[in-house]
Amino acid sequence: MVKPCQYCAKLSKIRYRIQFDSSQRWLLVCPDCWQKLAVDNPFYRYGGTWKAK
Repeated sequence: MVKPCQYCAKLSKIRYRIQFDSSQRWLLVCPDCWQKLAVDNPFYRYGGTWKAK
């Protein structure tokens, strides 16, 4: 089952659980958003991968 990215709302079969800002809120984001939000980000933290079955 595909689910929407919690950042851009694009449907994705793979989502990454990350923190990317000072709020320390966890979001499940698509691979595209993951790459954009992780690069040179001091707040970035990886929390696992969700895969559709």
